[in-house]
Amino acid sequence: MLFEVWAPKAGRAVLWADARTYDMAADPARPGWWRCEAPAADGTRYGFALDGGPVLPDPRARRLPDGPDAPGAVVDLSRFAWRHDWLGRGLRGAVLYELHIGTYTREGTFDAAAGRLRHLADLGVTHVELMPVCPFPGRHGWGYDGVAPWAVHEPYGGPDGLRRFVDAAHGLGLGVVLDVVHNHLGPSGNHLPAYGPYFTDTHHTPWGAAVNLDAPGSAEVRAYLTGSALAWLRDYRLDGLRLDAVHALADTGPKHFLAELSGAVDALAGRLGRPLFLIAESDLNDPATTTPRQAGGLGLHAQWNDDFHHALHTALTGESAGYYADFAADPAGALGKTLRSGFFHDGTHSSFRGRRHGHPLDARTTPAYRLLGYAQTHDQVGNRALGDRLSSHLSPGLLACAAALVLCAPFTPMLFMGEEWGARTPWQYFTDHTDPGLAEAVRAGRRREFAAHGWPASEIPDPQDPATRERSCLDWSERERAPHRALLDWHRRLIALRHAEPALTDPRWAYEALAVTDGGTVSFRRGPLFVAVNLGAEPASVPVGTGPACEEVLAAWRPVDLPGEDGVLTVPAESAAVLRCGGRLRGPGAGGTLEGA
Repeated sequence: MLFEVWAPKAGRAVLWADARTYDMAADPARPGWWRCEAPAADGTRYGFALDGGPVLPDPRARRLPDGPDAPGAVVDLSRFAWRHDWLGRGLRGAVLYELHIGTYTREGTFDAAAGRLRHLADLGVTHVELMPVCPFPGRHGWGYDGVAPWAVHEPYGGPDGLRRFVDAAHGLGLGVVLDVVHNHLGPSGNHLPAYGPYFTDTHHTPWGAAVNLDAPGSAEVRAYLTGSALAWLRDYRLDGLRLDAVHALADTGPKHFLAELSGAVDALAGRLGRPLFLIAESDLNDPATTTPRQAGGLGLHAQWNDDFHHALHTALTGESAGYYADFAADPAGALGKTLRSGFFHDGTHSSFRGRRHGHPLDARTTPAYRLLGYAQTHDQVGNRALGDRLSSHLSPGLLACAAALVLCAPFTPMLFMGEEWGARTPWQYFTDHTDPGLAEAVRAGRRREFAAHGWPASEIPDPQDPATRERSCLDWSERERAPHRALLDWHRRLIALRHAEPALTDPRWAYEALAVTDGGTVSFRRGPLFVAVNLGAEPASVPVGTGPACEEVLAAWRPVDLPGEDGVLTVPAESAAVLRCGGRLRGPGAGGTLEGA
């Protein structure tokens, strides 16, 4: 078997495999690369030693059975027998579901999570979005401190566990998206600096030195990350990747890494004959993120839209601290703006940042599904002091209103695990660092962060306490109890409507009418459908407008009657309804042609 490793500064490289050592030779065709042949098979433990140093895991190891500080193991990709053929499932018309393997079930494994996939298929979800599964020290964590971008966390089930999960999902018609982290590696178990210039002081990030995308040696680093991304899509049959915090990928080179990556993914999709896509998490509010490469953009296929989340969260809760301040100044205006044109900050002043922020999105050329809309995510729940969900503060009716806006708006909707039944379990920040010093630093840092906002240290959950992770596991028995069962049925009904009614997945930012009032009502027509949401504590009269008369109630959280001759719909307090009103899709942008639509 051929073993290779990039170590450009090493004067000598040795392969360690099954307790034997083999001198490696410099590859004359590829500067900085070392190679040698050695007997090996699936499961063979191996690593590399540079210049007489300790044996280190391969940066491209597919499996780290004893954790990221120990030698890796050879993985024979041909040994896995896929049970289901899969033609792929694209992003347009999708409903995503963000899921953390370690807390989706108490077992915290791929196999246990696969046993719950039927629930998602019955719900109507189209794609499962897995939070990161790359290895990190310890057993439990969020996954964003991964240190081996080619490998799979062994406590979850390792490479075969992930493939069994994907195969099971595909057997139920579910696509699988994986959250990957290219902007940094975790603070513990990271051996890349011993091999080469994977990081650079040219740029700095919140996590320290930046990943080297544009300094000397960056070509190999870019290839390392691109190769990892393609391997997930190709070898694990994934349908897409979610790219964490792409605004932290500093790259001043002639072609941005993300454009290079999106080109490679599109080329792979062509070779495989199935759709593949990339979703960015970006703080930039920059339409260039999803603008096609041929038009000068980065060519990613979608991006999270935190502005819609912030506007919706503020309208639902009244919170106004931190980044919610600008949205809380005019909740109705903020929610209306994000529903109409995607970004709230599109060059406007951001008080949280102390400057102007964002760029306008051209609704005439940007398909609405390129923005993901959501009421909750792992970030927006887990980064709160107590990891409290909306269900901790809001009535079932307001949760139903949030669902109606997420699932009936033009965005690609995404749910956070358990949201569909109003889960009351928190989702808190938890770690399992094996380094005592790092564990204490994380614990103290978390308490210090929230002390600045008035939280007593004693109230902040200890990330290292196993009970913090235990509290964060879903309680599946909730689904059978009130009011959770009703919320689950409501989500099923809305998702079914989204799949059945083309108007709800129309890629155009097209409304017959859109009205958001200070009294807490939101209403709009999309094609023949009229959506009305009342966030207020009293019944509200909502004008249906001058379009075709409404003829059928398709979904209602609380019973509603069809509008009378005056064309006014009475919506109960904290409730939502979807009506069929006939007619064709009209409104701003309805006559335009959208790229990718």
